[in-house]
Amino acid sequence: MKNNFNSIIDSEVPVLVDFFAEWCGPCKALAPILKQVKVEMGEHIKIIKIDIDKNASLASKYNVRGVPTMLLFKNKKQVWRQSGVLQKQEIINTIKTHH
Repeated sequence: MKNNFNSIIDSEVPVLVDFFAEWCGPCKALAPILKQVKVEMGEHIKIIKIDIDKNASLASKYNVRGVPTMLLFKNKKQVWRQSGVLQKQEIINTIKTHH
């Protein structure tokens, strides 16, 4: 997963990474919000979901201690990080500032 992850975040298009867990209630609340973000932003954003229980080493590498945690990457660089559930417009505004 790690090599694949590095190639995914090496992108001109911002990549929003959602670290989540199946057992996490707020993560379930965030999922439809991220779908709306993708619909609205289309090809201007890539969104990937990383299950921390299946990818513990990746979660550890990025110091993810709680879920949901969103990280935004552009050209392999982490440009933003936020834990918890945000509303669609907040996420879109953040992505646009890093576009």
